[in-house]
Amino acid sequence: MADWNTAELRAPTKETSNAGTGIWRSFAIPLRDPRCWQILSLALLLIYGLWALGFDQSLVGVAVILICVLMVQWIGSKAAGVRHYDPLGALISGLSLCLLLRADELWVLASAAVLAIASKYIIRWNGKHIFNPTNFAIVVVLLSGAAWISPAQWGSRAWLAFLFACLAALVLSRAKRADVALAFLSTFIGILFARAVYLGDPWAVPLKQMQSGALLLFAFFMISDPKTTPDRRSIRIAYGILVAVIAAYFQFVEYRPEALIYALFFTSPLVPLLDCLCLGSSGSRYEWSKPTV
Repeated sequence: MADWNTAELRAPTKETSNAGTGIWRSFAIPLRDPRCWQILSLALLLIYGLWALGFDQSLVGVAVILICVLMVQWIGSKAAGVRHYDPLGALISGLSLCLLLRADELWVLASAAVLAIASKYIIRWNGKHIFNPTNFAIVVVLLSGAAWISPAQWGSRAWLAFLFACLAALVLSRAKRADVALAFLSTFIGILFARAVYLGDPWAVPLKQMQSGALLLFAFFMISDPKTTPDRRSIRIAYGILVAVIAAYFQFVEYRPEALIYALFFTSPLVPLLDCLCLGSSGSRYEWSKPTV
């Protein structure tokens, strides 16, 4: 007769039950992370855009960007001694690059992906990275002349659906950084309508200017990045207003179509200075559910 090991047939003990519960909790914790909902909205928009809206981004380009951001995030995590590999922030940066950045050569897209994630680990001050990764990468490749930005004119239905998804992500994330996004949007949209009144344009003009996917991506996924915004709420609101004013200047005075991107890039170095000036004031630094960079 075979010698069976009866230990394998025993009823689960308290320790094994707790171990099983811990495994399930390890899957449940990320679902409470607001970045999961951001990734879902960006991924659905990208899939819909490639399938129905004719996004001028190839599947190979999408794969190159996503593979590069995840790879550099893993390398950076190991180099920084981060205990848990956290791909969520890298996925948000990668999906944003897929939606906005366009280039004829795959190596340009790969370079942008590497620059985006590497900037988080290299360009830092007081435990925070200075630039939004997507914003930094886009500006660098734009200045090289090797890439351009998609105008992100998706039509009213896709724009409204994405707006709803962005607002839903804000609610699900308990609006930790909604103040800076709403301050920017209200100021920038106010400038659009004020300009229309000054020039005598019909309301259709500012309404059309608002229906830009790039504007929503910028407001809800770049300027509202908790790692690159001021810690104090009142300063965040003032910062959002400042970025909106500078963006309007670049767009309507300098006539630069990449006004939003450049406005955030040039104001990002002010954030560490603002945090230092407000040291000791009421304000808390936002942290994700797991340690990350």
